[in-house]
Amino acid sequence: MAATLVDLTHQVTTAMPVYPGDPAVLLAPALTTATAGVNVLALHLGSQSGTHVDAPYHVDVTWPTLDGLPLERFTGPAVVADLRGLEPRTAVTPELLAPALERCGEGSVLLLATGWARHWGTDAYLAHPSLTAAAAEAIVAAGVRTVGVDALSVDPTPDPGPEDPAVAALLADLTDEHDGPDPVEEPTLAAHRVLLGASGGGVIAENLTDLRALLEAQEAGRPVEVSLFPLRLVAADGAPVRAVARLG
Repeated sequence: MAATLVDLTHQVTTAMPVYPGDPAVLLAPALTTATAGVNVLALHLGSQSGTHVDAPYHVDVTWPTLDGLPLERFTGPAVVADLRGLEPRTAVTPELLAPALERCGEGSVLLLATGWARHWGTDAYLAHPSLTAAAAEAIVAAGVRTVGVDALSVDPTPDPGPEDPAVAALLADLTDEHDGPDPVEEPTLAAHRVLLGASGGGVIAENLTDLRALLEAQEAGRPVEVSLFPLRLVAADGAPVRAVARLG
């Protein structure tokens, strides 16, 4: 059977979904053939826009930046963990990962197939399953240094709350004045810290697209390889990638 290439990358478009608080994405003509004889696109986006990778520096300024990691971190044989069917905001434990981790070794790329790519562009995309710290530790213990997921993050994404200011104000008015407002929970990024802080530096790829073809290939015994090469940004916390799988 001839090898098949599968694109695992979301299209980069103006106003595409981003992590809450990240820079908005804008694509606009900078030059056109009508005025300059060539077409050139101006891009405004963040290092974490779209399908991207995180470097250790993303969560700790003393850890390696993107350009300090070996190219081997961004490619390798893939093992796909089938996590489809989980409820929103399910905590993924070591037990759920055990079948996949048994197949992993040094140099393996672990891909987490939650099925959440189907929610891309909707509010439901923020309510994805996420790794517990213990699950992240089990991944590192298995020798894995590169992890990818078809969701917004490997950690829980905070609920941004209502967008309508009137609704937000109403909810604030309903808060018990004696108890005071509930404290705002800041994301701990515990799984990020474990995975990225692994010996030698780890890599996390987020916002991959549908991984069903990879699961089917794996079940059929076909080898699966993945490439997650980022833009060569200097001293960066991460960068967009063109994520591609090769099914043998």
